Amino acid sequence: MNSAHYTARVGLFFLLGIALIWVTYETLGNKSSLKKNGYTLIAGFDNLKELKAGDDIRMAGVRIGAVELTRLAGSRAEAVFRIDKTVKIPSDATATISSAGLLGTNYIAVELGSQNVPPLEAGAEIRTHNSADLNTIMTQLGELGGKLEDALGSIGEVFKGDSDHPGLLQRVDTLLTENSAKVNQAMTNLQEITDKVNHGDGTLGKLVNDPQLHDELLSAITEIKTAADDARTFMTNAQTLVDHVKSGQGTLGALIYDEKAGADLKATTANLRSVSDKLAKGEGTLGKLINDDSLYSEAQSTLQKADRALDGLADSGPITAVGVVANALF
Repeated sequence: MNSAHYTARVGLFFLLGIALIWVTYETLGNKSSLKKNGYTLIAGFDNLKELKAGDDIRMAGVRIGAVELTRLAGSRAEAVFRIDKTVKIPSDATATISSAGLLGTNYIAVELGSQNVPPLEAGAEIRTHNSADLNTIMTQLGELGGKLEDALGSIGEVFKGDSDHPGLLQRVDTLLTENSAKVNQAMTNLQEITDKVNHGDGTLGKLVNDPQLHDELLSAITEIKTAADDARTFMTNAQTLVDHVKSGQGTLGALIYDEKAGADLKATTANLRSVSDKLAKGEGTLGKLINDDSLYSEAQSTLQKADRALDGLADSGPITAVGVVANALF
């Protein structure tokens, strides 16, 4: 029984050894064939972030090559890639150093690029993009935590204060203690005001509780809006009238801006003044009628004679009436 168990253990170790030899052979075989059949690309970075020879080159998560070597080249670090000859990388693709998890090894991630651009030739340089380093991120987080701790300490000092300088909470407590009576009175007044509003007392209480007053207020506001619209319309019409006058349209515009119309108006005014002056001086027939009393007396005498002649017509014939009228007038 012990012999059979021992035999099984030996067989299991033998199979594990065979599997390990096969995995090692396949890995070395792939890398050696890649080294023989692949082509190289060069990528420059500010920091390789512990990238080393043998690390994977992946495109869209698929391994397409490995890092052949790393080196310094002036002010930058370079990584030489060995890419499978069956894979063509577009010339606009970008390489980035990525990490397989927080504790995983680094690898090169290559973007797919565009399909309508020519591929990179062997020995060409691929474009790169510097990604954030985990150590740098952790350092920045540590610095941010320190700043946050300092800020919280400052806030705590502001609230806490000391014996010489009381804190914010102490000041608020002192303020409330010293003004507690005023605060209570203010709250009492506020409660009274609220009660009056609830009971409909005062203007605000009526506005809140009286629907009729509310409707009247809305009606008044509507009338004010209507009046404002009417005033706006009036101002618009007045502006239109002013624009017409300025442009010389209409009688008033012609009188103001038309020189000929202004001259005619001045001439008419002068003529009216001349006629008025003549009437005042008694010149002309109308002037004499207005200013000469003798003409008025003669006209009155003539009318009296005509009146007497008409009275005599009732008792005379036609011929005699003519003679009576002629005799009365002359």
